[in-house]
This record gives sequence, structure tokens and C-alpha cells, in this order.
Amino acid sequence: MAQIEVKVRKGEGIEKALRRLKRRLDKENVIQDAKAKCYFEKPSDRRRRKEKVARFTNYLRSQKDRE
Repeated sequence: MAQIEVKVRKGEGIEKALRRLKRRLDKENVIQDAKAKCYFEKPSDRRRRKEKVARFTNYLRSQKDRE
């Protein structure tokens, strides 16, 4: 896993730097990966979950196309 660094810029508050760090972690799915690896997920359950997400996104796309 790559180490993520956020350097505090001159005159920048620590809160703003933390927000940038959090945004970067979200973008690279670090937090989601850590949560997913806390517990073992059977391959069949993983496949079902991914299929469910794919069905939902396809449904949203079809709704968008109808408009």
C-alpha cells in the first residue's frame, strides 16, 4: 500500500490539511478497503454484492436515459 502524504502549506490551517487528507483517502478508497478487510467475506457473497451494485447502477443509468 502506498503511503499517502499531505503537506501543510504556508498559512494553511491544520483543519484544511486534514480535509485534504480525508478527501484523498476517500478518492483512493483506503478507508473502504480497510473496512472490507476487517472481516472475511466469502467469494460468493462478494460476487453477489458486486452484482447487486451493478444492477443498481444499471437501473440508475436506464432511468437517466429515459429522461
